[in-house]
Amino acid sequence: MSVSSQPQDVRHLETRLSVNLDRVGKIANAGIVLALVGSVLLGHFVSFYFHFLTVFLILLNLLNFYWRHVQKAHTLLSNFGFTAQLRYLIESVGPEFRQYLYSSDNEERPFSRNERTEVYRKAKGIDSSAAFGTQLDWESGNHILLRHSFFPTTTDKLEPFRVTFGEEREIATAYAISHPVMISGMSFGALGSHAVRALARGAKKAGIPMNTGEGGYPKYHLMEGADLIFQIGTAKFGVRHEDGRLHEGKLAELAAKEPIAMVEIKFSQGAKPGKGGLLPKEKLSQEIAELRGVPMGQDVVSPPRPLECVDEASTVAFIRRVQEVAGLPVGIKFCLGRSVELRRLVLEMKRQGVFPDFMTVDGAEGGTGAAPRSFMDGLGLPLLEGLARVQSVLEEEGVRDRLKLIASGKLIDARRQLIAMSLGADACYTARGFMLALGCIQALQCNQNTCPVGITTHNPRLERGLDIEAKSTRVANYVAGLCHNYVEMLAATGKTAASELGRDDLFLPGAHQGGAS
Repeated sequence: MSVSSQPQDVRHLETRLSVNLDRVGKIANAGIVLALVGSVLLGHFVSFYFHFLTVFLILLNLLNFYWRHVQKAHTLLSNFGFTAQLRYLIESVGPEFRQYLYSSDNEERPFSRNERTEVYRKAKGIDSSAAFGTQLDWESGNHILLRHSFFPTTTDKLEPFRVTFGEEREIATAYAISHPVMISGMSFGALGSHAVRALARGAKKAGIPMNTGEGGYPKYHLMEGADLIFQIGTAKFGVRHEDGRLHEGKLAELAAKEPIAMVEIKFSQGAKPGKGGLLPKEKLSQEIAELRGVPMGQDVVSPPRPLECVDEASTVAFIRRVQEVAGLPVGIKFCLGRSVELRRLVLEMKRQGVFPDFMTVDGAEGGTGAAPRSFMDGLGLPLLEGLARVQSVLEEEGVRDRLKLIASGKLIDARRQLIAMSLGADACYTARGFMLALGCIQALQCNQNTCPVGITTHNPRLERGLDIEAKSTRVANYVAGLCHNYVEMLAATGKTAASELGRDDLFLPGAHQGGAS
């Protein structure tokens, strides 16, 4: 038989199991009407108890009538009624099914089950060892590794970790840290009051500082006595005039409070570089509105940059102004976009003779409470690339010794932190690592005020389950576990201090690996 003589509708044959949704919808919608009639008859002729089913079916039919004939917002509901609602229900629990039933231990994003479990075990103070070998795909060649030494250092020969911010300016308020990790910026607003207090109390126990985030007056951060890094966001909540410019009096008053050890000016963050902070109106309580000085009932959107900073000269002048008013170590936080812009900023710093006491480099993989998906997925350099470029610019301009570098962006374990230090970081931030230590299950509802474990919500019913004292102990345990791994891994490299690490201590995929390396 010739090709042309084949039946013309062969191409329409289905090669997979399919469902005629239109037919299913018609049968289901007719079925609940018939079921109602049947339950009425059964209740009348057989048993009164069938009328309990009748009541349920009446309600279902009324809802179905509303979905199909009254509401106009959802086409699926108009066409299919309650069967479409079943689809929405299944879709809504899809992430949970994938997380617990279908995804592999190394598959989820932003953190896999293995990564989360590692933090959970550290936070609980239990053994986090594993067996049988790594589950990472080494054959892909995409993993950055630390190079160990034939002659590891014994841990008793390691130099105690110590980084002092502000020593380059020789200020009396210079601040020293004795652990390589700090709690990154998380505001009251992004987090609930219980979570903030648990983190601050845990930071106090662990002896590390906590960044307040850009949420305005740090009421709950101050309650627990931890050392704080007060963050000035682009909107300057807590230290602003009504027109959005810096209020020097409010800044001086806050900087004088004993727990506040440093100030960080946030120019941008990795999850949404080029866009200001965002607090959805669903999470805006009266208390938060008062602390931030914003109206109720609308999203709180910060400007994309400080109003005072329109070019390199005004930006450096603003840094100097904050240093003079606060009288504390002052740093800047940014996600790198263009190296040439950073170089121009550094050249202006040299011209004015003004340098921040530290730079925080945030990677595009950094977390946030809320951001447009387009910004999270489409802007900014990844941390390690951005950090390496910042280090290069500072070294080429001869000013690397004028300030400290802090790295931020998915640095939830000692391996990542030591990799960042090999590329120039003096210390590391993590935010989501500490959220996991509090019990975060990566429900991805941080922007909805519905966090099931009470961390990123202001719902009293959900916050109630987060015990401040118990969770603060988990925070301290997590820091202890990180530092234990840090010490052992640093010793394995044959170094005596993280400051001795460099690019040659890393296996970088795609780079030339021969010669003396």
